[in-house]
Amino acid sequence: MNQTNPANARIPTATYRLQFNGGFRFCDAARIVPYLDALGVSDIYASPFLKARTGSMHGYDIVDHNRLNPELGSRDDFNAYCAALQRHGMGQILDFVPNHMCVEGGGNDRWLDLLENGPSSAHGDFFDVDWAPVKKELTNKVLIPVLGDQYGTILENGELVLSFEEGGFFISYYEHRFPIIPKTYSPILTHRLHELERLFPANHEAYRELLSIVTAIGHLPFYTELEPERVRERYREKEVIKRRLLVLCAENWPIKEFIDENVRIFNGEKGNPHSFDLLDGLLRQQVYRLAHWRTATDEINYRRLFDINALGAIRMEKPRVFEDTHRLVMELVRENAVTGLRIDHADGLYDPTEYFRRLQRACFLERRLASLGSSGDQSPGALAETILQMYDEMLEVSPQTMPFYIVGEKILMKNERLPEDWPIHGTTGYEFANAVTGLMVDTRNGREFDAIYARFIQERPNFAEIACQKKKQVMRFSMGGEINTLGHHLNTLSESNRHTRDFTLGSLIKALMEVIAHFPVYRTYTASRKVADRDRQYIEYAVAKARRRNSAMSESIFTFIEDVLLLRFYDNTGKEEQEQWLDFVMRFQQLTGPVMAKGLEDTAFYVFNRLVSLNEVGGTPERFGLTLEAFHGQNIERARSTPFAMLATTTHDTKRSEDVRARISVLSEDPAAWHDCLMRWSRMNRGHKVTVQGVKVPDRNEEYLIYQTIVGAWPADEFTDGEYGVFVGRIREYMLKAMREAKVNTSWINPNPAHEEAALHFVAAILRDIPANGFLADLRRTLPPLVRCGMLSSLSQTILKVASPGIPDIYQGTELWDFSLVDPDNRRPVDFEKRMGMLAELQSIERERGALALARALLQTMADGRVKLFLTWKSLNYRREHRSLFEAGKYLPLEVLGERSDNVCAFERYSDGETVIAVAPRFFTRLGTETWGDTRLVVPFESAGRAYRNILTGERVVTALRERRTVLPLTAVLADFPVALLEAVGDE
Repeated sequence: MNQTNPANARIPTATYRLQFNGGFRFCDAARIVPYLDALGVSDIYASPFLKARTGSMHGYDIVDHNRLNPELGSRDDFNAYCAALQRHGMGQILDFVPNHMCVEGGGNDRWLDLLENGPSSAHGDFFDVDWAPVKKELTNKVLIPVLGDQYGTILENGELVLSFEEGGFFISYYEHRFPIIPKTYSPILTHRLHELERLFPANHEAYRELLSIVTAIGHLPFYTELEPERVRERYREKEVIKRRLLVLCAENWPIKEFIDENVRIFNGEKGNPHSFDLLDGLLRQQVYRLAHWRTATDEINYRRLFDINALGAIRMEKPRVFEDTHRLVMELVRENAVTGLRIDHADGLYDPTEYFRRLQRACFLERRLASLGSSGDQSPGALAETILQMYDEMLEVSPQTMPFYIVGEKILMKNERLPEDWPIHGTTGYEFANAVTGLMVDTRNGREFDAIYARFIQERPNFAEIACQKKKQVMRFSMGGEINTLGHHLNTLSESNRHTRDFTLGSLIKALMEVIAHFPVYRTYTASRKVADRDRQYIEYAVAKARRRNSAMSESIFTFIEDVLLLRFYDNTGKEEQEQWLDFVMRFQQLTGPVMAKGLEDTAFYVFNRLVSLNEVGGTPERFGLTLEAFHGQNIERARSTPFAMLATTTHDTKRSEDVRARISVLSEDPAAWHDCLMRWSRMNRGHKVTVQGVKVPDRNEEYLIYQTIVGAWPADEFTDGEYGVFVGRIREYMLKAMREAKVNTSWINPNPAHEEAALHFVAAILRDIPANGFLADLRRTLPPLVRCGMLSSLSQTILKVASPGIPDIYQGTELWDFSLVDPDNRRPVDFEKRMGMLAELQSIERERGALALARALLQTMADGRVKLFLTWKSLNYRREHRSLFEAGKYLPLEVLGERSDNVCAFERYSDGETVIAVAPRFFTRLGTETWGDTRLVVPFESAGRAYRNILTGERVVTALRERRTVLPLTAVLADFPVALLEAVGDE
């Protein structure tokens, strides 16, 4: 496998994202490896395949980091899949989840151990649990907000069920399972003990054994015990008690019947509330407090991924947690089964920089151990120590040494850069997806679209204001517990100084929310007592905005918050208090990211619908498109700083696939036509609206989104049998999610069934396939030019992704047209058999008829998607064959002259005598069939007569001298295919 960078990391040439789940297993992936190799892919980019919650469709709900997911196949299946990769010289990048684990469903042994043993658990500091929370009743307890109704209602409905299994007691709530603390077994075992005395004489062995077990239970240390020897005693003795109970019941059926009857009594009788008192008393003694899921908003005391109760955060900053969760991954790195890592949600980590440093160090150790094999001169421990010393010495020479290919899931906001001290190769490519989408939006028409949108929804929305308000909404209604906890910590800090101690808790929490609401980036990265300049600017900006927006609040409160966040200690701030300030800052940093994600991506992006192709993860919808100069500038910066970052156009997280976005962006080219469509469709469909509580549903903003969604997701080809009904169902499911995410008329927390049903009725009605449906007929007349231009724009996006600085990533199935919407729509099964057959057919036709004839033929049947597959295949293979040109080559934007100069993006990559030019047109509604006219590329540093071969068609074009400049005429470059990749081949 090719090694190209100084640290010897294996750098991919192109990656292909696969979504593993029960419907796509290791054996399925093994079967398509030859196809992906032929397509030009060097590395599979695998979704998480470690053991996840049963039935997981995505793998991010990990329950065990050190086991493969059995639903994906056996270890032999995995090894066979990896062997297939190695036979084809391919690598594998694993999507690894270090921030959180699934804590629901009963499959996480570490979490169950914590629930059985509390703070004294071996995993008590594994999860990020606040054992001394604001709500004093939860001291040394964990709130489990999993119940579908109030605790008392659920209890008296008999939905909480006590059981006795394998010597232990458990509580079940549907698929959830919770252990009963052994210390609290006694109430169950001694209930009705007098009745058991009548069955056995006092000296009966079984009876005495039961009493002995009860005595042993009484001597168990409490779960709050932290002294190591007492903790070990508790672990040892509780398991002895379980074994004794198991044996006792196996050998004495009267004892077993006695316990089973007690369990039945504890479970109560529905309709008799007092019969549940015993179970209630038992549950009150547990480490956990089962509660209605709504209580999580204010009282949850374990950190989560965003506001997802099922995903509990782990304390990856602790070395033991790091080592414990990375054992299997490091084993796979050593075996070369994993050749790169994609780190999920890096912003959730306490100290991302330190995590990445530790990860690179661990990967270096494993790779060196693998290359050295066994050493007769040194013990394994001594060998590892020697290798790590080598790594530390290497770091002294080159602090940014990166021996292993690692990319981080990091969303960069406008003008934000990846932290320079992260030893990784770049991000997963959200910023490129937004840049290439923005490039296809006609920036000149922003004001017209503002007016169209405002006129249609009958208000003039301000995106910045929407984002700010939605972040506050998330903090109040989804993450109130985290905000309250942080506010109490800030209040504790304020109490230590005479100038700040009079700040009230309420005012501190309000001010804190205002600062977070105005934060311009996902988070800062302070991890020591020095605040980086970039972070200082973000903090000062947020505090200044919050202060201006809240003139009625005392400025001194905001000054205090700014002092804390910037670690501007007072003269009397002691060392211990300084550590408390730093800890507050780092926890603050862990919170701003989730608030931004939930408030911006998952709420504001569903409210501000002016042109929804711009509403993408990491995007800036208020900015109407991207100029050519800005696109080139981003490529130049990436080539300089992170040349091996991923380039994505579709991911499992994108709100819409690349092809949907490309088509919606076409609307920006002709605002008047879009306005006419809206007015016409709105009139046609007015009668399908239903009045709910005096309001027409859907509202105007929802209706505006519905039309864009239908336009964007409509297939390129004709519907086949049954497909239309599926399409309508997909649009309905998307709109339900979009309305709930917007949190305007309904939400996940407080669904409004009447509004939802009325809106979904509207979707079904306007898409009813009947002759009388004028809207559907008009839609079908309107769509063909949009579909065509969208496909052409998507081809341009593809060539830009392949040729730009970075590593192109293909999301599964998108080598053909893919009109998927947000998850779970984008996790639908992919027909790989169809794609393999198509690629084989393309290869055969090219051999028989040549690339030019094939390219021309594909343009006649663009709707079937083969043209995109052809472009992907030809360009990725060329990139793989000339990897040094694309990895190390310089990037030079090319000037375009002539009447259509604004309609094309072109640049040159050159290195060591190799040169290639990428040509990607845009704004196709402005281009007719023969419209390039005198438009030409200026090719600097070249003379006339230099030949270039289009690697897509095989045709040659030759430079000419015009007005003292060497140029390539676009009429020749784009004569037979919509995009071009031109290889310099010599002089004619």
